[in-house]
Amino acid sequence: MFAIKLTLFLLGALLYLAVTLGWFIWIGPDLVVTGTTEALLYAFAGTCAWLLVNFGLAVHIIKTARPTTGGGR
Repeated sequence: MFAIKLTLFLLGALLYLAVTLGWFIWIGPDLVVTGTTEALLYAFAGTCAWLLVNFGLAVHIIKTARPTTGGGR
């Protein structure tokens, strides 16, 4: 069971790293260099989506590490 969890964790980390690098090194700059209004809106929306995913991931990690905090007591 540990090997499956480790494999999924490493696969998720690799996927996250690939998507992040792909966005900030290849897709995002290409959209900004294009310079059209539509491309700039896509670049802005993609960056906002990336930020939301990071925020959600951080919240998930914090809630998984400390599930009893925030109980309202």
